[in-house]
Amino acid sequence: MIVTVLLGLAASGLLGLGFVAQQHAAYTEPLGEMLHPRLLLDLIRKPLWLRGIAAMIFGQVLGALALQRADVARVEPLLATNLIFALAVAAVAYRERLGRWEWLGAVLVSGGVAMFLLSGQPQGGGVPGSTSVVWVAILATLILAAVLVLVAVRAALPVKAMLLAAAAGTLYGIQDVLTRASLVTLERAGQGLTGLLTIWQPYTLLVVAVLGILLNQSAFDAAPLRVSLPATTAAEPVIGIVLGVAILGERLRVDPLALAGEVAGLIALVAGIVILGRSPFLAKSERGTHRRPGRER
Repeated sequence: MIVTVLLGLAASGLLGLGFVAQQHAAYTEPLGEMLHPRLLLDLIRKPLWLRGIAAMIFGQVLGALALQRADVARVEPLLATNLIFALAVAAVAYRERLGRWEWLGAVLVSGGVAMFLLSGQPQGGGVPGSTSVVWVAILATLILAAVLVLVAVRAALPVKAMLLAAAAGTLYGIQDVLTRASLVTLERAGQGLTGLLTIWQPYTLLVVAVLGILLNQSAFDAAPLRVSLPATTAAEPVIGIVLGVAILGERLRVDPLALAGEVAGLIALVAGIVILGRSPFLAKSERGTHRRPGRER
């Protein structure tokens, strides 16, 4: 358990660092490139963005190692602390001390994670159930993400950023479950990494990951990190936990006391993410950024 927690927190730290770098680079892109593959083609030429992607990839590798050792419902809340690390990076970069609201947000996020884990005691889970059930769950989640994007297209810029970020977090939740499903399937079949080529999950995971990155960069393009990151951070663990239960058969305690603790933990987690997302440290990622022609203010 200790190793899993350390892997999850290390993964979260790298994810937070990667998100800060990605948003700083993506925010300078024209609004007209949102939701267009051209946005990724432009960003791939920026060294800062590439370093941010590298940090995110290493974070996802550590997250995969954590998922190999534990259930999705146990790892997802740990990954949700990436916003704390993003806040810390911003504070160090701008040489300012954290205020009371940042500490409150950090306590709520950390306390929410601990409360959820202690109350739910997630366990079990294994090879995905019937293919039809798996695909129904995945398609339903993809439809949810698509609805968020469709609403975002017609929304004002701040709302657009939040909705696109939530859609990205939804896809990241699918990605986490597919990662766990791939690793468990290979482990049960006694196959090595080459066995990834013989199952469908990695291919679906790759498509979902690319779409998630496009949505996330579009959210980063639309608004500062304080607006664009919290929704991603909140949506990913919720979707991941729900899909972990639906697809992998993971189990949470369901007695009244446990349910109350789980709900309270998730509420605290989301509230902490919202508070941290409004931190002035994260807002400063937009200062000194020169907007390209066509950028709305």
